[in-house]
Amino acid sequence: MFDTMTLTKIVGGFCGAFLVFLLGGYAAEAIYTEPEHHGEGEEVQAYVIPVEGAESTAAPEQTPEEAAAEFQTAFAAADPAAGEGEFRPCAACHSLAEGDNRTGPSLFGVVGRPVDSVPGYDYSGALTQAAEVWDPEHLSHYLLNPKAAAPGTKMNFNGIKDVQDRANLIAYLATNPGG
Repeated sequence: MFDTMTLTKIVGGFCGAFLVFLLGGYAAEAIYTEPEHHGEGEEVQAYVIPVEGAESTAAPEQTPEEAAAEFQTAFAAADPAAGEGEFRPCAACHSLAEGDNRTGPSLFGVVGRPVDSVPGYDYSGALTQAAEVWDPEHLSHYLLNPKAAAPGTKMNFNGIKDVQDRANLIAYLATNPGG
């Protein structure tokens, strides 16, 4: 029924199909993904669909003063226990143990710590644009959109848009868990 040649043809067919899908995936990625760097923090939209007469549905931008006041209100009501849940995605790259650097630096004692100050971690140098000390307000601004707050940062994270979630996370980090 099955001889060696038939089995070889079947395995070869599966390997060939896998190769076609693999190469197709690489080609699609090359076509549809944006290159990493376009220049000084510049981001370029790959393809824009023009829509005539369309009105913007985006919320009006907050002034820095309004954003700071909103964060202060949220931080006053922050729940460190809820912040522990917000930390879970951070744990993929950061540790809360002192001196335990991973892809990102240890976050032990980050609230109130000078920027770029963890020994043994090779910083990009972009964070000094964000702040001198990681106080709650600067952390909130950075965690909202790390790439915008510190262009060139090594942190590959889209940010936390909800102000209460950011406040909860910062309150959790202020308790120095894991230390």
